[in-house]
Amino acid sequence: YGEIAIRKNNRKFFVEKLLRTIRRNLDGLGDFYVVKEQGRLIVEDRGGEIDFDQVIPKIICIMGIIGVSPGVRTKDQSLDNLKKVCAEHVAMIGAENYKTFKIETKRSNKNYPLVSREVSAAVGEHILEKFPNLTVDVHNPELTVYIELRNDAYIYSKQIKGFGGLPVGSSGKGIVMLSGGIDSPVAGHMIAKRGMKIDCLHFHSYPYTNMQARQKVMDLAKILSEYTCGIKVTVISVKHIQEEIHKNCNGAYMVTLLRRFMMRLAERLAIKDGDQCIITGESLGQVASQTIEGMTSSNSVIDKLPVLRPLCGFDKNEIIERSRNIGAYDVSIRPYEDCCTVFLPDYPIIKPKLEDVLAEEAKLDVQGLLDEAFATIEVTEF
Repeated sequence: YGEIAIRKNNRKFFVEKLLRTIRRNLDGLGDFYVVKEQGRLIVEDRGGEIDFDQVIPKIICIMGIIGVSPGVRTKDQSLDNLKKVCAEHVAMIGAENYKTFKIETKRSNKNYPLVSREVSAAVGEHILEKFPNLTVDVHNPELTVYIELRNDAYIYSKQIKGFGGLPVGSSGKGIVMLSGGIDSPVAGHMIAKRGMKIDCLHFHSYPYTNMQARQKVMDLAKILSEYTCGIKVTVISVKHIQEEIHKNCNGAYMVTLLRRFMMRLAERLAIKDGDQCIITGESLGQVASQTIEGMTSSNSVIDKLPVLRPLCGFDKNEIIERSRNIGAYDVSIRPYEDCCTVFLPDYPIIKPKLEDVLAEEAKLDVQGLLDEAFATIEVTEF
């Protein structure tokens, strides 16, 4: 883990959360236990060898972990044994696939009789003898074999990058407005990375939108649940709200007014469920409703909770790249529209003035529409 290491007196709190999450994710896959070392959590299986292909995906998705390395442990830290184990490791990963290598040793066990440089030199010399096709390159090697001398010795060569951040649940709880597009799952993932436990809220307009659009959202929530130790999805119908806006208000304000209803419903649900903030996938200027004036209009209906917009400064390509990284992109681009496309005006208002928005909203029974929407709540858990 990375950032957790600088938490000083609070480090134990964060490490314990990581331990619980690792154990939970690996439950049923084997007889695992976790050894705490300085800056490391060593996962071992009492039953024997670990199936890395099965286990690593269950660990690499855990927030707070910056990297995972499949490796081998040996209690015998003698130089002869280190040479033997490292040579076996190089043979196992395929020495013929590389031309250059180096040995990098970290000696956390300060009682060890040799310094790190001496261990690396001796093991490197042995590797050269065993594999004539390899040469040493200490600056830009194709293969780096790492030796960590702790209570036991650990040898590995692969470092799989994690997401870093803080363990989920260490920074409170929030609700993500999950639309089914590219942006909102990325926003939820980014906030989860900062240690927040998240649940999701989705608005639908069935039968104007189909059930495939709803399933798309459920599939996105399931992907997010892999990173968040489970997730709850609440679905609310806003069909009647859109119908009333379409019937009574200036069509150019459809998205602006609908967004205000959604924010009210999100805050009401968040307070009911004990959430401490609302999270959206808005990016400044990306669409008509995401201008600063549009965001000001939406925010003005929120009374008690902060609204977090983690993507506000991102462009679309950056968001797409993150969506691909978390495995959500292929689901997000399925061609099923969300409720915001229903009764969409040809020319939506881009810079709404709050006094004009309020004048349009006065044509509606706001509280009655909110109560009717809240009565449609459905909950799914992953």
